[in-house]
Order: sequence, then structure tokens, then C-alpha cells
Amino acid sequence: MSKSTLELKNIIEAALLVADSPLSTSKLLALFPRDAQPSRDEIQAVINELCQDYQDRGVEIMKIGNAYRFQSCERYAPWLQRLSDSRPPRYSRALLETLSIIAYRQPVTRGDIEDIRGVSVSSDTIRTLLNREWIRQVGHRDVPGRPGLFGTTQQFLEYFNLKSLSELPILIEKRDLDEIARDMNLELPIDLEPPPQIAELDSESPDDSMGQEFQDDPMTQDFAEAEPVSAGASSTMGD
Repeated sequence: MSKSTLELKNIIEAALLVADSPLSTSKLLALFPRDAQPSRDEIQAVINELCQDYQDRGVEIMKIGNAYRFQSCERYAPWLQRLSDSRPPRYSRALLETLSIIAYRQPVTRGDIEDIRGVSVSSDTIRTLLNREWIRQVGHRDVPGRPGLFGTTQQFLEYFNLKSLSELPILIEKRDLDEIARDMNLELPIDLEPPPQIAELDSESPDDSMGQEFQDDPMTQDFAEAEPVSAGASSTMGD
């Protein structure tokens, strides 16, 4: 390996290690002056080498959407959890049902969610998901009233440690929300009524079920492809 290639590798490794959020190839290119920028292929080759270097280590490089970050390996989660005294966040069934419907059926309106759940959607639930930046409004349905369409975000992928929407658990049959929550490593309240089951949402993948309005959104263009977020914490996460 030439000195210049080694230096490029060290720069990218350091950037991924200290970044507050996953870094895309474009963001890595922006680290260099225009007259000294490596090519995208060179950056990708370096990232591939780093991924190999960190195999069988305590940390790994994970692809999230179209970006990369360092995180701890899943198998060391039981030890790392002892570093924090705080309990994992707990979310209501209504919030997780709403988020599940948006993730699997996006883009959807609030009315769509209410039709599927069979009950009204609280404004607080939508507000919480928006404030967490797990969902965002991606357009409007072309019907009277032009209701807003909601879809998931890059932050949703980052939090749930998904490379893309295609890594969502596949619903091949009716599943209880508790089972889905376990797949996503979420803790549900234990003192609530039993949740309704979420039925199979066709045989198509989440990416295929997205409407054209969401597919045309720039944030979704690089979704190619979950491990639970607590299983592989980002090296810079402080939440």
C-alpha cells in the first residue's frame, strides 16, 4: 500500500470514528480540497478494506442507508449494556403500531393508519414520531383536502440499525405486536390490554410497496437494503 493510500485510509477511518452520524461517500469526499479529492471508487475501496480490517473485532463498520458508521458488535451488547444505568426507552403500543404501519405501507395518510388500526390516531403519537425524526411528511395525496403522506426517514434506519427498508422483519403471517417489538429490540409496557395483531401486508417487500410519491423523494433513492440498535451502538451515540 502506497503512503498516499495509507493516509487516505487513516483519514476515512478517523472521520468514521468521530462523526456524530453515518457518513456517505459524498460527505467523505467533502473532507478533501477539490484539487486533491480521491475518486468515489477509491473511497469505496478504502471502506471495503476497513470493513475487512475490523472483522472479528469488538467494533465494526455498518452500512446505514447509503452511509457508514462505526458501532459495537451485537455479540458484546450484554457487557456494554452494563455501562449505562438507564433503562431502554419504552413506547406505547399505539405508537409502535402507528410506526409499523408507516414503515410497511408508506407513504400513508393519517386516515390510512386509522383504517388499518380501526381507531383514531392521536396527534401526540404523530408528533412524537415526528419529533424523534423517525417519520416525516413526504408529500400530499391528490384527493380533496390533500392529506399529508408520511414515510420513514434516514434517522429511522439509523436508530433501528437497518441498512434499508428491505431489512424490516418480513410479515408472512399474522403476528402479535409483542413479537415484532422483540425483533426490533423494543420494550413494551406490560400493563396494557393485549394488542391487535398486525396482518400480513401482501407478499411484496417494503421497498416495493412504497408509492411513487415516496420513491421520488431524494432521501429514499439510496435505500438499498436490522439488527437491533442496542446490539450495535454507534461509537458516537450518547442518547
